[in-house]
Amino acid sequence: MGIHIIKMPDIGEGIAEVELVEWHVQPGDEVVEDQVLADVMTDKATVQVPSPVHGRVQSLGGQVGEVMAVGSELIRLEVEGEGNEHTFKARASEPDQPSAQPAAAAAAPRQASAQAVPPRPAHPAPDTVEDVAENPPPAVPPAAAPAAPADGRAPAPHAVSHAPARPEGQRPLASPAVRRRAWDLGVTLQYVPGTGPAGRITHGDLDAWLARDRNETSHRTTGSLYQSHDEETQVPVIGLRRKIAQKMQESKRRIPHFTYVEEIDVTELESLRGRLNSRYSAERGKLTLLPFLARAMVLALREFPQINARFDDEAGVVTQYGGVHLGVAAQTPGGLMVPVLHHAETLDLWSCAAEVARLAEAARQGKAARDELTGSTITLTSLGALGGIVSTPVINHPEVAIVGVNRVVERPVFQEGRVVARKLMNLSSSFDHRVVDGMHAAEFVQCIRRYLECPALLFVE
Repeated sequence: MGIHIIKMPDIGEGIAEVELVEWHVQPGDEVVEDQVLADVMTDKATVQVPSPVHGRVQSLGGQVGEVMAVGSELIRLEVEGEGNEHTFKARASEPDQPSAQPAAAAAAPRQASAQAVPPRPAHPAPDTVEDVAENPPPAVPPAAAPAAPADGRAPAPHAVSHAPARPEGQRPLASPAVRRRAWDLGVTLQYVPGTGPAGRITHGDLDAWLARDRNETSHRTTGSLYQSHDEETQVPVIGLRRKIAQKMQESKRRIPHFTYVEEIDVTELESLRGRLNSRYSAERGKLTLLPFLARAMVLALREFPQINARFDDEAGVVTQYGGVHLGVAAQTPGGLMVPVLHHAETLDLWSCAAEVARLAEAARQGKAARDELTGSTITLTSLGALGGIVSTPVINHPEVAIVGVNRVVERPVFQEGRVVARKLMNLSSSFDHRVVDGMHAAEFVQCIRRYLECPALLFVE
């Protein structure tokens, strides 16, 4: 028997350290070649580390949430034969749910060659294909001692009263997206029955479990509206949530924000959008307000190129861009991500709508490529129907501006001495006051307003 040491993979692009966000194995587990061992995260992209050999897990080299240097010991496997030390390339994937393990002892390894693993296939169409892993992990035999639930946590309070849906120690099969959602909801997958292939747990199974739990909880708590509660829950800030926290803290610390709010009359725009959808939605797809906003921003930035820019405050250099690389904030199960619509100036309304939908779905599924999450020069953010009256969006550092969209409301307005119903919407936009003056910010927003209030201008060159 020998010891096979796997080092933290070199993700590339000059990255020196990554965060360990998920263990898929535990000490004592048998693993096979290409079985996923762990998930690691760099920036907002998550990759999976596979095993290059068959063996038994002897020890793990870090805990979930730990930031580890590239090249440090990740895991030790007991293998047949002499054993060796390996560092492997990783494959892209969405994050799974965390499971903490003790740190392993250090070793003096020998260097070996890297072996690339191909990326996962493109994301499935929204709402039509279940989000499942490309290769289901092989079943892991139960350990000799009683095993904890596979997600590494004690059963959630609502799950304790139910018998496990599978034998103790058997790892429940579920895609990383399902595991991440279950972790966020506090659901122990060991107790959730799976209806997918080979008993795989799907999003539908998770929804059914939650509905069942809500019904049982409702029956148990009838008449206890004012019952005292003393529960405390500690949620570790790791993975994508940690990256978001670091990004927001850096932005607010380094950028002196100021926010400008303007009311936009979108009555004519909504009328045009309705007519276009009535005429073309069947063949070209449905249009939301976002493609019109994107086009208005593209045209306005031609007049205000200093706002389509990134500021390197350490070098003291503002870089203005001819192309508009529009970041579109998207809410995902793991948190806020900003996929990038590269060269938005080249897209018509329908192309813009289709690309935004594709990027948003890829981000939600955790399958957005790194270049689809980087390189934005200005960001558009919207809370849709929950957009409120006013917001103060945080600039996506190192950009110098962000445009925030609030909800559309119908209100009475005086127009030529008459009271008429109009559809109104606020734009809440923030700017970096170091490089954007208040006057230029206001003029930029007013330019967007002109395009949106007279939408025919969007199509005039």
